Parts: sequence; C-alpha cells; structure tokens
Amino acid sequence: MTISTTDKTPFDDDKLHEECGVFSVYDHDDAAALAALGLHALQHRGQEATGIVACDENGQFLAHRALGLVSEAFGAQYVIDRLKGRTAIGHNRYATTGETMVRNIQPLYADLSFGGFALAHNGNLTNAHALRQKLVNDGAIFQSTTDTEVVIHLMAVSRKKTVAEKMVDALKQVEGAYSFVAAATGLVIGVRDPHGIRPLVLGRLGDAHILSSESCALDIIGAQFVRDIEPGEMVVINEKGVLSQRPFGGAPSSRFCIFEYIYFARPDSMMEGRSVYGTRREIGAELAREAPCESADLVVPVPDSGVPAAIGYAQESGIPFELGIIRSHYVGRTFIEPTDKIRHLGVKMKHNANRAFIDGKKIVLVDDSIVRGTTSKKIVEMLRAAGAKEVHMRISSPPTAHSCFYGIDTPSTEELLANRMDAKKIGKFIGVDSIAYLSADGLYRATGHAQRDNQSPQYCDACFTGDYPVRLADHEARATGAKVSSLSERLSKS
Repeated sequence: MTISTTDKTPFDDDKLHEECGVFSVYDHDDAAALAALGLHALQHRGQEATGIVACDENGQFLAHRALGLVSEAFGAQYVIDRLKGRTAIGHNRYATTGETMVRNIQPLYADLSFGGFALAHNGNLTNAHALRQKLVNDGAIFQSTTDTEVVIHLMAVSRKKTVAEKMVDALKQVEGAYSFVAAATGLVIGVRDPHGIRPLVLGRLGDAHILSSESCALDIIGAQFVRDIEPGEMVVINEKGVLSQRPFGGAPSSRFCIFEYIYFARPDSMMEGRSVYGTRREIGAELAREAPCESADLVVPVPDSGVPAAIGYAQESGIPFELGIIRSHYVGRTFIEPTDKIRHLGVKMKHNANRAFIDGKKIVLVDDSIVRGTTSKKIVEMLRAAGAKEVHMRISSPPTAHSCFYGIDTPSTEELLANRMDAKKIGKFIGVDSIAYLSADGLYRATGHAQRDNQSPQYCDACFTGDYPVRLADHEARATGAKVSSLSERLSKS
C-alpha cells in the first residue's frame, strides 16, 4: 500500500502535529490483536503509518507494516492471524525525522548477536545525526532514515552481554526525548528518557503486561492501569514479572511535555496522575480568570481540541457554552488535489459555522494554540460571515514561539506567528476584536502548581519559553555550520 504526501489532508497544517504512539503486549494468546486495538486507540498520535512485530516462544518474529491508518493496515483477520506469538509491539507514526516511506515504518527489526530484536520509539533523539555519521564512518549500513535506527546500531556494537544491558549501553550515548518499547525472545522492554518528556504507562490484563503511550489504549482492551513508567526508568518484562531499574543513575527532575495536557493526549487518558480532560477544563477556567470578556454572549470552542477548555471557560465565566462551529469528522485524505484554491476552502470542509447560534452574537472563541495563524484567520472570517457581531479569541496556552525538537512536528521557528508578532499584532492579523493567551503561570496553576518555577521548571514547555531541558546537539551543530558557511561566503566575496 502506498500513499503520496498529497494524499494527506492539507487542512491541519496550522496545528502542531502528533508525535507517535507505542504499545506492547507480553504473554497473551492474542498479543497481535490486542496490539492492533491499542494502536487504534492511539491513532490520534500518528496517522501516517503503523506497524506490529510479533514474536513467538521459538524466537520467530513476524511483522506487518503499512502506510495509512490502523484500520486499513490491520482490518483484515488474515493479517492478525499471521502475526503469531504471545508477544507483540506496535507503533503509530507521524514523521518527525525521516521521509514518508515504507522502510521508515516502525517497529524496526534487526537480527543481533542474541537473536531477533524489534524496537518502537516515541520522541526524537537530538544527537542522532552526529551518532549516525560516526556509525556510518565505522562501517554501519543503515536501512532507514529515522533516528530510531541509531539505537539498534549502537546495540549491535555494544560489548555488553544481555539485551537490557546492550540497550542501556546504547541509550547512555543518545540524547533527547523518548519512550521506547522493545521485544526480544522471551521479553519486552519499556524505557523513558531521564526527564520523562514523553509518556509511557504500564497496564495489566490477567497475566499479561501492557505498555502504552496513553492509558486510553488500556481501556479499549479492558486492561487495568497500573502506573506510569517513571522518568529515567527501564522495565524488563519476562517470565519473572516486571523488573524495574534506574540505568541512568539518580533521575533529574521530571520535565513531562506540558503540551500533552493542552492538545496531544486523548481527553479520556490519565497522564502523570492527572485526568487530561479535567486538566483542560481547569486550563479553560484559569483562562477565564486571567482574560475575562464580560460583554460576550457565547463561549464557542474550535472543535475538537478547544472543547474542554471552552467548557471550563464558560463554567468559570458564567457565559453560555454553545457549539457555534460544527466539525466534519470525515475529512481525512482528500479526494481532490490540494491546490491553493482548495486549501482556501479547506477550513469549510472541516469546520462550518452554526449560523443559527452565531448570528448577531458576541463570541468568545476558544482554541488550544495558534501556530501559523492561517486557520485561525479563516475561522474568524467564517464566524463573521455567519453574522457574529464580535469575535474575541482566547488561547488556552501561552504563545507558541519556539520549535520543538523532542518529537513534535512543528514548523520552523521563523514560521511560528508568535515568534514574529506580539499578541496585539496577532489579533490584528487574524481579525479578532481582542485576543488573550493563558500565561505560563496560569498554565502551571491549572496543572496543580502555584506557578512556574523558573529555576527548575516542572514541565517541558520549551515551545513557549525556549527553555530546552535537553541539549540540542544536532541543531546547534547545523546552526554553527550554517554560520561558518555564511561567513566563508562573505569572505570569498570580499
């Protein structure tokens, strides 16, 4: 199965895109089927490609990977039937490194000195390019263009004895944000980066152990949530149970990605002990306290991601909540070529104003973020065309002014509207009567903290603050190289 990049919907390019989702099952008769269901529940984390690798008790590995959605890849029973074994790991991909091609679909598989090994990754390794160059110079032959494969090559050259020791040896050489699930004969491994930027949870289904990016994927298979894997923790799951270890020493303070609460995670998930839906409602309530709009008639969310925050805003402010914008849930890959003209019409394919409730009203429009601003501008135009008297934009996060290098697909910093404009100019650009963002302290209050600790922040909020908790080695090297190149060009011309 193949798709071209033009098959993707062109109407979501004004959002930060999902990262990836990982899922694993150890010791269950229907491991592959459960993995497919888990990946279906994690579909929101990546819609580009999906894959499952299963392993039986004899060490035979079987894989199925495909571009497209989980329902397309694993909808046929014969596909599941051929993935035999009591162990399976799966992955949903939204590319942050590497092109869209079959060879980049995870889980990746390799035959190493100890036997078969499969690996799936949510996140991004910030020094992968430098490591890859060194490995290639030493003779390594890469089969994909993803950063994940670096870990497999580092394991291949490791002198450690066990699978877990080889993986630790590899991970101690990488930097970045990650949750990994891996499978070898007779075991599954799960690990989070030392800062716990990317999520991973442990579940139980009878005697089977489950690892998942989010708790909502446990619910779909009837598994019990056990706990979050801790920052810097590795769990090795085998016939003896779940063995926990701290391979990176004393774990630094947690810097969990705060955007999981704002947008990425499914609302029915629990993250780090907090309800995502409840947190988003509280974010909306905090926004209403910080940026009230007493003259408004209605609070209207930009669906679907703005709904919980808008409910919180309405409850706190006392302004009625209405679905003033209706979303079509059937805008996937387009059936028409996404020309510039069609892109302009794209917002109406996905969103339509509920004119009967909008006409003549003063609207508080609640959304989770503004990235490039193009979609926000078109939605405001749509509301005004439907008769809205005033439109006041309220954003349930601080301005997104910095790119993410930890596994979220963001535009370059220069393309981010908040990097080029202050709030007043942004409001003018998108055509609203007023605009307000939630403050960083307000966001932290909504997640259970008194305020942001500027000396030791409780979350990774680099997309708002530019405070990156993990060194950006490859990015810094490219930036330095670009400066050197630019200087050389100027000197050669002088």
